[in-house]
Amino acid sequence: MHPPYYSPLQSCRMFVVVLIALALTLSCAPPVQRPTGPAAEYDAAKDVFRRGRLAQALEFTEGLATASPPTSYTGRARLLRAVIYTGQIKSYKELVDAYAKGAENTKNPHFKAEYERLRHDNLQYGARAALGLAETVHQLVPEGIIGKEHTLEVPYPATEGPFEVKALFRVKEGGWVEPDQQEMAAIESMQKGVDDALADIVAGDRSKARTLLSAGPVKMDGVDLALFLGNQLLEGASIFDRKHDRDPQRLRTVCGEAEEVAKAALELLKENPNKEKEKAVKKLQDQIKATLKNT
Repeated sequence: MHPPYYSPLQSCRMFVVVLIALALTLSCAPPVQRPTGPAAEYDAAKDVFRRGRLAQALEFTEGLATASPPTSYTGRARLLRAVIYTGQIKSYKELVDAYAKGAENTKNPHFKAEYERLRHDNLQYGARAALGLAETVHQLVPEGIIGKEHTLEVPYPATEGPFEVKALFRVKEGGWVEPDQQEMAAIESMQKGVDDALADIVAGDRSKARTLLSAGPVKMDGVDLALFLGNQLLEGASIFDRKHDRDPQRLRTVCGEAEEVAKAALELLKENPNKEKEKAVKKLQDQIKATLKNT
């Protein structure tokens, strides 16, 4: 039995009928509710963060992070900012140390001058990130008190960074890398820094971070968050030590925030004792004291 034959005109009419039926079906479906207010602002921040636009993510979360009274997205915005500042600190420190080594090892006066300039510039960027993290932690731990539970709602970046920035190996040896390679090294280093920050905050590796964050918001224990923040503040404080920026006042400021975080963690542990976590907090406090001696 042969299928029925439809003329071109009949086929066209049938196609129109199908389109009309589909349009009617869609028009009858309930409209999709789009987020508004703080939820919309945070969605926008997550989107630009996922695409690696960190400056925009900081801009979009500034109002949420300082909202008074806080909204349900204030804590999330602060955590996202803490991740960004942590990634920046890791990246700028890596670049600072690489260019310092390159300036030390190169025999070419032009290379030396350029690498010293790049070291200085990245040192200033790192200092701003460290102070930004200190301010964000101050918001997360008001009056030395940190909440028992926090919501980490951060997307994993669309573009994953490398595990090593290959161009920096040549820099450290004193070899020359062209400006476009320097720019690419900075981008890759920042991607790497953010990926490592996400791995640190979930106390795992990149794979664990990607799996957890892709599944949705992650609930964080207050002590675990305090340990993350305290250790990242210490890394930020080292930017102001003798080896780097030599700014004792700022070093003490950042270390002071780290100490407040450690005390807040110990207060939580009084309610729910945990020997391993208490040991980790005590270690953090010892490291803070050692860092302060390096002013």
